[in-house]
Amino acid sequence: MAPARMGTGFRWLLSSSWTSNIGDGVALAAGPLLVASQTDSAFLVALAAMLQRLPWLIFGLWAGVLADRLDRRRLVIVANLLRTVVVAALCVVVATGHVSIGVVLAAMLLMGVAEVFADTTSQTLLPMLVRPADLGIGNSRLQAGFLTANQLVGPPLGAFLFAAGMAWPFVVQVLCVVLAVLLVARVVLPPVPDDPHASGAARKTHVRQDVAEGLRWIWNHPPVRTLALVILVFNITWAMPWGILVKYSLDHLHMGEVGFGLLTTASAVGGLIGTFAYGRLERRFSMATLMKVCLSLEVVFHLALALASTGWVALVILFVFGAYAFVWGTVSNTVRQRAVPTRFQGRVASVYMMCVFGGIVVGNALGGVIAERWGLTAPMWFGFVGAGVTLALVWRQLANIAHTESTD
Repeated sequence: MAPARMGTGFRWLLSSSWTSNIGDGVALAAGPLLVASQTDSAFLVALAAMLQRLPWLIFGLWAGVLADRLDRRRLVIVANLLRTVVVAALCVVVATGHVSIGVVLAAMLLMGVAEVFADTTSQTLLPMLVRPADLGIGNSRLQAGFLTANQLVGPPLGAFLFAAGMAWPFVVQVLCVVLAVLLVARVVLPPVPDDPHASGAARKTHVRQDVAEGLRWIWNHPPVRTLALVILVFNITWAMPWGILVKYSLDHLHMGEVGFGLLTTASAVGGLIGTFAYGRLERRFSMATLMKVCLSLEVVFHLALALASTGWVALVILFVFGAYAFVWGTVSNTVRQRAVPTRFQGRVASVYMMCVFGGIVVGNALGGVIAERWGLTAPMWFGFVGAGVTLALVWRQLANIAHTESTD
């Protein structure tokens, strides 16, 4: 899991990530259950989910600037400790019986803000700890932790703890995040190199200037810019069918509630296989080949879902989706981290995360409208066309994107 050549710093980072993901996975199930226990309004339930994503669009760029300006390890620690304070306060409110939907929504928003700064900065640590050649393996190990702890182990544990007592899953989340902070505090980072083209006075810039500098760097770097646009568009096309997947499985495939749960489980199991196979794939195929295959499978994914008429076919499709989607996640993170200088890692990571969450928000909204207007399989057809056209436009550029190296 953690080869000796990658160093003790990577092991501490990996341990911290896995521990934090257990707590987040517990909250992944317990959070919506807590919201549902306080309101019957579908709007408020949806609002709770949106409030955790909204901070990415508001604070994402600022989080990237701070990650490039400040001590990155310390920023991760502080952001996670602030998140712990919010969750601990929620535990007290729940345990004393003073919880309300307003309190829960406020907690969701504040946790979302803290996660923006913690997650953005966390993405900058791996490139500082391992060699560029080991970034793929490092990212695949972090992805495996996310899948195992956040997607498979955490949610059922969170639901079980919530049934035992509404406050218990959040107590476990607090303990996990505190332990994750103690683990990441053991990481020793090398210093971030200064901009070689700036004088000492020029480095004392305003936050807005740093934001603008990061955006200019991305815009003037065609491979990184194109990859960001690909991630934005493919997240829009992916989120269109994914946002109505529950309705698709219940009303189109008639799988029932358990069947819907099996769809997401199939995706997570496929993802685990994809992440554990990543090292072998990276040794046998070039990054460009992996990118082309993954994006081609994404186009086919939409077509297959549009044509599927039985639950077992959909399960196979979601299993394959999970396998290639997490390979793509590892490849795209690795390509970006290799191409971006250390001093810009925070700002570029924040832009990419905004593309991810912005695409999901837009795609979910479009998918709902399209499904209401033309039926439950219509978002899949729109996704098929949109992803196919985008892939055709960037196909020749993928080789250049995949093998771009930082000059830092």
